[in-house]
Amino acid sequence: MTSSPRIRVAAYVIRRRAVPELLVFDHAGLPQAGTQVPAGGVEPGESPQEAALREVTEETGLLTATVVGTVAVDGRPHPDTGQPRHTTFLHLRAPHDAPDAWEHRVHGGGDDAGLVFACRFLPLPLRHPLADAQDAWLHRIDPRWNTPATGPHR
Repeated sequence: MTSSPRIRVAAYVIRRRAVPELLVFDHAGLPQAGTQVPAGGVEPGESPQEAALREVTEETGLLTATVVGTVAVDGRPHPDTGQPRHTTFLHLRAPHDAPDAWEHRVHGGGDDAGLVFACRFLPLPLRHPLADAQDAWLHRIDPRWNTPATGPHR
């Protein structure tokens, strides 16, 4: 018997300056988790857009991102557990005056509560792939944003 896929979102929060930049974070004290974009589960009754905005706020503290649109839907299973999942990747716009880098302590009752994330904007295209190949769909926003080691997915 196969289990239902976990419904998730991942947010490509882009800040456009002289060079476009992507919001990413690292777990303070847990470098093996790798550099990531805000992502997580969709709650019952929540749209993917609402979930993406919530995850951005919860994981980074950024309050003023705006949803631009859906980039891709990915059905890859979880890389460690093999559990099925269905991830909607969304493009969000960050304000020009967002800070370059900051630390954010996650509040709330979820799995990330109490964790500290080191947030920052990285120039696009990325020089290195993100954890769990989260960068795989950036080329759908702009073809120049392929990450060399990841390449485009179809």
